[in-house]
Amino acid sequence: MPLSLLSVRPLGDYVRALILGAKSAIAQAIVERLDGYDFALAARGCSELEPFAADLRLRHSCEVELFEFDALDFAALARLPQQVHERGGPFDLVVLAFGYLGDERAAQRDTDALAHILNANFTGAAIALAHLANYLEERDTPTGIIAISSVAGDRGRQGNYAYGSAKGGLSIFLQGLRNRLAATSVHVLTVKPGFVDTPMTEGLDGLFLVAPPERVAADIVRAYRQKKDVLYTPFFWRWIMLVIKSIPERIFKRLKL
Repeated sequence: MPLSLLSVRPLGDYVRALILGAKSAIAQAIVERLDGYDFALAARGCSELEPFAADLRLRHSCEVELFEFDALDFAALARLPQQVHERGGPFDLVVLAFGYLGDERAAQRDTDALAHILNANFTGAAIALAHLANYLEERDTPTGIIAISSVAGDRGRQGNYAYGSAKGGLSIFLQGLRNRLAATSVHVLTVKPGFVDTPMTEGLDGLFLVAPPERVAADIVRAYRQKKDVLYTPFFWRWIMLVIKSIPERIFKRLKL
């Protein structure tokens, strides 16, 4: 399918997207499909994004600003909307694409390891989105939030229940946020990918049906254009998770998943 058919067309005279976790493969694949946007790229060690930013400026003729961003710096999250606004102007779209898989075995025994997984995937994400949603709600133009959760949040599994519980919490937070903002011009899309071929999943055992980030990004952009509320990507994960969620607990707890 031609790229132009997958691209979000600008709404109004000015569009700018804030990308949180802009070093991720999925985030960068989404950016490539957002025609007509300027970008605020936010990540830890954001200077590493300069080659990507320079390439965007050249090929897309867009403005790109880099922002240092740490989801665990809760105090700084409250200042984020104003910081981004002051450097480059207003923004209309937020893409939350950061995550931290962590070490499940370490998290079972180490408080700091568990807290890092929970805070990076849920607490920091929720705090950031709370402030950003307030900012978008005050805009007088259609705006949106795309937040990447995970199918891991649909049911707790022994192999990754720390990560899964954080992503499950994020999905519920987004559901409530979407309900709260339903009467406004802010659209909230929850994305639940399955296994994606990214550095975060590299070397993990037991992966199957692994999707390239470009396919996932194309699905996300299409779903956002269509104003969907929840997206499973690739599509078959909706049915896989439906089966997994339907297994009775007395049976499920015996499975090595």
